[in-house]
Amino acid sequence: FNSIAVAALHAQAAYGLERVAILDFDVHHGNGTQAIFWDRPSVLFASSHQMPLFPGTGATSETGAGNIWNAPLRAGDGGPAFRAAWEKRLLPAVDAFRPELILVSAGFDAHRRDPLGQIEAEADDFGWVTDRIVELANAHADGRIVAMLEGGYDLTGLTESVAAHVGALAKGL
Repeated sequence: FNSIAVAALHAQAAYGLERVAILDFDVHHGNGTQAIFWDRPSVLFASSHQMPLFPGTGATSETGAGNIWNAPLRAGDGGPAFRAAWEKRLLPAVDAFRPELILVSAGFDAHRRDPLGQIEAEADDFGWVTDRIVELANAHADGRIVAMLEGGYDLTGLTESVAAHVGALAKGL
């Protein structure tokens, strides 16, 4: 099951939400989530991910019904490129979409210590992007934000990143 997709569809069916955003910063592209919402403009999917890397999807040219926003990163890009992808491409798309709920696929395998990818992000980068996401949730969604842990395979990197993420979520309340 794709938990984040189920959550988005449930929010729309049970609570009548018209616009739900799914934000994904896992090192791997969320190809399943993208495929589910490819032709459903009521759900925006925004993803930063390493490319090339499994599953081989997530090019900027993949736009669905205008609701798919990909920002592929290269191995070794690091925090500055990660932040730039969100600041210049993904967050403005979310802001323009004005979601009533933000769901976060919170994968921390883009951390520099993680063995599955080589984006080289730091825990502070996850805290930074979470701060920006909280700002958008407060501006458009009455603070409604749900984060689901997606990945992270180095326990030190995962611990540091989750702490930065949860700290930013708590600070935004």
